[in-house]
Amino acid sequence: MKDRAKWKKIVGWTLFLIAIGFFCLQMGFLFLHVRYQVEYIDNRIFYMINLLFVVFLAVALLVLLKLKNSHQVIIASIGVIFFLTNIVLLENSNQQIRNITSISPSLSKIFSVKENVQSGEAIYYRPYYGILARPKEVLENKINGNNKVKWLAKDIAVLTYKDKNGDIQQFVGTYGDRKGGLSYYYVGAEIHGVWQGDNVTVTSGPDGINVTVGNESELFSWENLEQFGTLAIVLKKDNEAVWTIALKENFEVHSDASKPTVGNISLYKATMEENQPIILNYIDSN
Repeated sequence: MKDRAKWKKIVGWTLFLIAIGFFCLQMGFLFLHVRYQVEYIDNRIFYMINLLFVVFLAVALLVLLKLKNSHQVIIASIGVIFFLTNIVLLENSNQQIRNITSISPSLSKIFSVKENVQSGEAIYYRPYYGILARPKEVLENKINGNNKVKWLAKDIAVLTYKDKNGDIQQFVGTYGDRKGGLSYYYVGAEIHGVWQGDNVTVTSGPDGINVTVGNESELFSWENLEQFGTLAIVLKKDNEAVWTIALKENFEVHSDASKPTVGNISLYKATMEENQPIILNYIDSN
């Protein structure tokens, strides 16, 4: 009996301390939110933490305190009311803000876009402190309907969606660098030359980037390229995304242009259908 009471006490205090931890986390978040405009990278996290807090606290109190049945019912009832209230608030939040969130395969990066359902404004959020983030930029085109996120590297995520005109657009979130963050560089210039993959050839030259799939070729002038960070570019035609080119993790950027090109690039077609990126190997200078 003594061992059982001892373990019951240990479990109860452990649950109580976890609940206090969740409470402190929420208080810290609210302080940072007011002072530095920091938000959770996904709005649903706030309500999920509230739900965990009330569950752990209610169970801890029921385990630690010797209460009459009537008091246990009161604690359980308060917990249920608080739990259901947060469920309602969570659902209401989902109706106001649509969270587009994706975690990288390495679990080290998080891509986040929050769309205001009423206005259609979509904002890209940059993570700074784990699950905390700040707004980085507003997407140029409003999201209309479904979307998909694909990671082309452990630090490159592509959001593909249709805008209000039904045109396909791509927005790229980048979270790294291939030059140690020492300076800004242009992806198109760094991939100068000929690249080949599965029935695909990409040539970066003075006039732009030419993409050949099978027997069909299309040239994208430099004016029709949009760069994201220092890791990816989107090739466009008539203001619609066609391809995204990304630098793979093994790609090396050299200050000395005479050094050989090392690494791979990834070519990803802009389509709402499920598709996989094509890995390209460097063949020769153009």
